[in-house]
Amino acid sequence: MSDVEIGGAPGRRVGEAPPVAGKDHGPYALLVLGLAAADWFTKSLVQRFMEPYQQIDLIGEYVRLTYIFNPGAAFGIHLGDASRGVFLVLSLVALVALGAMYRMTPAVREGRLTAIALIVGGALGNLVDRVRHEHGVVDFMDIGVGTVRWPVFNVADVAVTAGAVVLALSLWREQPDNP
Repeated sequence: MSDVEIGGAPGRRVGEAPPVAGKDHGPYALLVLGLAAADWFTKSLVQRFMEPYQQIDLIGEYVRLTYIFNPGAAFGIHLGDASRGVFLVLSLVALVALGAMYRMTPAVREGRLTAIALIVGGALGNLVDRVRHEHGVVDFMDIGVGTVRWPVFNVADVAVTAGAVVLALSLWREQPDNP
């Protein structure tokens, strides 16, 4: 098929539906809202029943709750006093870019749409924290052995990470040379 301009949108193929056509937004909106709500709920429980820096062993030293505020980004990336503002702006820019990607993704690309919803749900969860707390994002999931530990994280971080992996796999599988 040749690329032609259809309905003012260059680059679509003849007979190809517009990206948003036929897309059922409901499941993706529920996923976004469900993740943001789960993130908010778990952080609220931690804040209500724990003190900052308190640790509670769940499965020995391997899995525990550790209530901290992360003023930076994933894995403790921190930019000093500017962290809150910089990561607020970056979160908003990422959400706008993800919104555009969602809008341009055809309905048949369910894996990519799900990945975008996972990332957006997680990003919204952490964005709410950045707005609410001057100290940073509430993190509480702590996994490791002894002093060898993964950086403390939250439900939103899990959603963003899972979404990024699914998005990368989805985009890779869509490459012409990959079946």
